[in-house]
Amino acid sequence: MTIKAITKLIKERKSTYAYDFSEKEIPKNTIEDIVENALWAPTHLHTQPWRFIVLKGKHQQELGEFMADYYREMYTEKKFSNERFEATKNYSKNATLLAVIFKPNKKAKLPEWEELAAIACGVQNMWLSCTALNIGCYWDTSVATMKYGKSIDLDGDEKFLGIFYMGHLKNEIQFRKRKRKSLSKKLSYDYKN
Repeated sequence: MTIKAITKLIKERKSTYAYDFSEKEIPKNTIEDIVENALWAPTHLHTQPWRFIVLKGKHQQELGEFMADYYREMYTEKKFSNERFEATKNYSKNATLLAVIFKPNKKAKLPEWEELAAIACGVQNMWLSCTALNIGCYWDTSVATMKYGKSIDLDGDEKFLGIFYMGHLKNEIQFRKRKRKSLSKKLSYDYKN
């Protein structure tokens, strides 16, 4: 693989929301391939501080309903119309939902930020894998999703870090052009003699 091929894949990575997912299910072996790539993210002292849970069955409908109710309470009807309420109730119905779980390693005694950075690297590996497979995805850490995460059964020391949504894309999706600030604004050199 060339640096140009890697750069192309990285630049094609984007957030694609569940409204744009088709009804086509992601097969179990594809989910496992995507998560397997997360496991190869760098981790200090090889702690691998993650765990992932595929949320199946009623989770898809319950999450949508939970989000609709949460936003209905939070916003006025003008900001969160009945149409939006109904759409939100069905928001996650076509998504494969993957709970991202932080499982701390007590023996390693690493700073938590290092462990969280490793998990973020794992999620990026999944994101790039989805991009390569033309599967839409994004990592949802919204307030509503984080509150929904409290209903997921975790071990005592584990922390819920949101849901990684995945789904096959509808055919008619139009993506807008994305930008980043120039390299010259983000990279500098500090020479010390």
